[in-house]
Amino acid sequence: MPNKFPLWKNLLVLLVISFGFIYAAPNLYPPDPAIQLSGQSGAMVIDEVVLQKVEGALDEAGIEYFAGEADGESALIRLRDIDLQLRAKEIIQAEMGGNYIVALNLAPTTPEWLSDLGGQPMKLGLDLSGGVHFLLEVDLNAALATRLESDLQDVKSALREERIRYRTFELKGQQLIGQFREAEEVDRATALIRANYRDLQPQFIQGQNPLSLVLKLSDIAAGDIEDNAIKQNLTSLRNRVNELGVSEPLVSRQGKNRIVVELPGVQDTAEAKRIIGKTANLEFRLESLDKAGEKFKFRNPSGQGPDARLQNKAVISGENVTDARASFDENGRPQVNITLDAKGGWQMGYATRDNIGRRLGVLFIEYKTRLDKSVDENGEVVITAVPFVEKNIISLATIQAQLGKQFRITGLDGQRESSELALLLRAGALAAPMYIVEERTIGPSLGADNIELGVKSVTLGMMMVLLFMLAVYKGFGVFANIALAMNLVLLVAFMSLLGATLTLPGIAGIVLTVGMAVDANVLIFSRIREELASGSSIQGAISSGYDRAFVSILDANITTLIVALILFLIGSGPVQGFAVTLSIGILTSMFTSIVMTRGFVNLIIGGRKIEKLWI
Repeated sequence: MPNKFPLWKNLLVLLVISFGFIYAAPNLYPPDPAIQLSGQSGAMVIDEVVLQKVEGALDEAGIEYFAGEADGESALIRLRDIDLQLRAKEIIQAEMGGNYIVALNLAPTTPEWLSDLGGQPMKLGLDLSGGVHFLLEVDLNAALATRLESDLQDVKSALREERIRYRTFELKGQQLIGQFREAEEVDRATALIRANYRDLQPQFIQGQNPLSLVLKLSDIAAGDIEDNAIKQNLTSLRNRVNELGVSEPLVSRQGKNRIVVELPGVQDTAEAKRIIGKTANLEFRLESLDKAGEKFKFRNPSGQGPDARLQNKAVISGENVTDARASFDENGRPQVNITLDAKGGWQMGYATRDNIGRRLGVLFIEYKTRLDKSVDENGEVVITAVPFVEKNIISLATIQAQLGKQFRITGLDGQRESSELALLLRAGALAAPMYIVEERTIGPSLGADNIELGVKSVTLGMMMVLLFMLAVYKGFGVFANIALAMNLVLLVAFMSLLGATLTLPGIAGIVLTVGMAVDANVLIFSRIREELASGSSIQGAISSGYDRAFVSILDANITTLIVALILFLIGSGPVQGFAVTLSIGILTSMFTSIVMTRGFVNLIIGGRKIEKLWI
């Protein structure tokens, strides 16, 4: 029978309509401002006891909240006012201490039945709803100190090889200071350093002890070290953000020693803060056989054993790691499989070859920040951020044979911690520790006025298209307008389901999609008019109009889709946002304009005897 869909096609149209409304619906529920609490280590348990302590701190501070929940890994407290977020975060952080990560969040309010179906609201870019903003400060003095410590060991070795005797040689501040027994030894040491260590400059100060030698990094060398530290930390942060899978992040340098990280559409801000803010590194050190080494605790003393003393100089560090993967050992316990670069593999092999039977410790170093609470002269609570370094041994094993480029780390608290450690090592070592000095949720970067204009442009463009279709194509214009509305619903549903981020250029893509969505219907309806003018029957004209216009519609949309894909592949940021919405809009408009409108026409007109067609 002409112009009649089989049952499966009608069911397909109904299924797609239902899909669109279900997965676009979560966008009708705005999120609640919230505070999220999780542990510095992924193995920490966040239970009802922790939640009650947090709620007690908020009650004492007079901050209103209306819901709290804990799932063992994190806790979420929903607030009534977004302006209270920062204050609530400070209060909770001061109460819980440095072992917990407290982060700003926007808690979804999607009904449970929609969440069970996989429905989530669409992610919005920084220019629409903002996101999370971190300002990190790089400790450049620590980078210089690390370089000077390495130079100190090299200088000592060189002096011993040349049989130049010295009393002491140590690092004080940003200087290497050596004390000698004779002036001749000072002159020989100065000549040796000038010849082999161009970056170290001897300093001569009036009144200086003639038997002492003061070395300082040259300004050029110090500047290069600081600049390289910032660049390496930037690279590491970008790798970590990429591992998080954040859409269109911003990681950039600010000033001399600060880095800005902006993450749009991030739901689990505590996870982001743990990965970005955790400036952890590993050092592999041999156990010290005397008291000259440094004493460290185990991360889990009750399960790992007593404290141990390790040598001050590391065999290798996280900088030598090229790959790290979390897995399980033969007993089902979490581990991290490490692969070193050529230099690290050689150093590890050289160090372990002559130390079989000796223990090798894996030192886990974390640079943290704690918030101290005090009361000022006005009686107000003042929160002060205090950075500190925490070093613990996570593994201390006896060397059974010479190690090479590949080995494994055990002694971790759980699978989540092993995954985090592997991620941090894969992302690259930090050249210098970083501290989060500012954290906030940021509003639309382009301003509320521009966003309002963007929404108005979509609304105005759609209204004009609707009126045009009604005026020109009358009854068939109604079918086209229903399909146009469904096209927007499907576009939002697919972007929500795929986790695509909507930006202001993306809204421009939606405006263009609104105009292009009726292109197909214009071609079809014009073809139907031509068939009627040539004397075809009404049912024949409808059938021919859809069938013969299909090829032209397909060609036009395929060429546009190719251009959109090219924009996505070679573009970045706003260009990709435009390309994503345009690509999805082309695919949904093809379905709504060709299949859905014909389904409506077939349902109302198909198979019936009609004297006149309102088109």
